[in-house]
Amino acid sequence: MTHRIDLCPENTAAADLLRPEKNDRSGIGVYYVDEWLKPLKSLTLPDGTRLTAKRRGLKITLTLGDRKGEGLMRRLDVGRDPAAMLRAALEEAARPLDARLVAEEGRVLLERE
Repeated sequence: MTHRIDLCPENTAAADLLRPEKNDRSGIGVYYVDEWLKPLKSLTLPDGTRLTAKRRGLKITLTLGDRKGEGLMRRLDVGRDPAAMLRAALEEAARPLDARLVAEEGRVLLERE
């Protein structure tokens, strides 16, 4: 049975950073990624477990309690869209945690088994 935990509102202001005039020249949209991850920097789940998300270079790191997962922003595998690269990297980082991060209806949710 999957449990869904509402983490925070999705940072929709991050999408403004994808406009061509805001180009950060990184190729992966680091300004967008950092802004999108900002609400997930340090959260405490209802059961007391800590959740953190951060970016360093191309690597996205998710920490859930004492477990850690990492995912890479892969432009060659996913395409040039920073939002798609971020979703794929978050999926990869959440896999070792037996979880998924889902953005739906303006909210960021954590799905756990």
